[in-house]
Amino acid sequence: MIIEKDVLIIGGGPIGIACALECKKKGWNYVVIEKGALTNSLYNYPKNMTFFSTSEKLEIDKIPFISKNPKPNRDEALEYYRRVATSNNLEINLYESVLNINKTDSMFQIKTSKQTYSSKKVILSTGFYDIPNLLNVPGENLPKVMHYYKEAHPFTMQNVIVVGASNSSVDAALEIWRKGGHVTMVIRGESIGERVKYWVRPDIVNRIEEGSIKAYFNSEIIEITKNEVSIKIPKDTKTIKNDYVVALTGYQPDFKLLKEIGVELSKDDKKLPNYNPETMETNVKGLYLAGVICGGMETHKWFIENSRIHAKIIAKHIDSEFN
Repeated sequence: MIIEKDVLIIGGGPIGIACALECKKKGWNYVVIEKGALTNSLYNYPKNMTFFSTSEKLEIDKIPFISKNPKPNRDEALEYYRRVATSNNLEINLYESVLNINKTDSMFQIKTSKQTYSSKKVILSTGFYDIPNLLNVPGENLPKVMHYYKEAHPFTMQNVIVVGASNSSVDAALEIWRKGGHVTMVIRGESIGERVKYWVRPDIVNRIEEGSIKAYFNSEIIEITKNEVSIKIPKDTKTIKNDYVVALTGYQPDFKLLKEIGVELSKDDKKLPNYNPETMETNVKGLYLAGVICGGMETHKWFIENSRIHAKIIAKHIDSEFN
């Protein structure tokens, strides 16, 4: 049986929820398809993560987000978006994966792990957190290598390499060190990232300068073995003892899904999808993008605070076509 919808939204994160709210206000027959838990990316964030943004900037549809501190943490965000979804009785199907999308005439057919849908419009709001940027070095497939970080306790008294100099890498390095881990950072650039949270950056710089955390700048991992890691440093190669590698080298959107449905991507390394910023509609008529997926590989350009407006832009354009 094919289930018919006016709008099908792929991705149950904050922006997908915002899109669902707009669809409900318009009275459209819609559904959100999410392959994991509600706001799955936020759920997979580190347990102690604090947002850079204030709670007001994370609000959707002017629904108040009350937090204990000006900058809310992961658990507060999970509670907020969960309450928004449940109190508004949004139509969201969780743990349902999209297998493929096909366009036939003016309709889309979406096959998932549970159903087949037919929809007039499709909104892709899938974020970028599910596919890590790999190191592409020997040994990366070893069990001790991970591309996601949850909490510091498992790394107590262990020799841990943290790869990267972004917010996630810095947070992980500091937390692991404070929980008794022996931390070494491997950083391709010459310094800690400029976009690191302003209240955290002095902390990591001081820990490196005092020698509490070892950092190799202008360096990269070239091989990982069971008990060691080889690092290419300026003018030399160094091998150090190692128990775990936490490679927080960033993530990327599901370009495979975009390509399969026919969305054009820029030919450069940015892989920017082709869409109209005034309507958020892609080169595939009836298919819209919302949220960080709009930035391609430039995942630092779009956040909840500056992409929540996408829901209203899309709804306005769809409304003009439905009426």
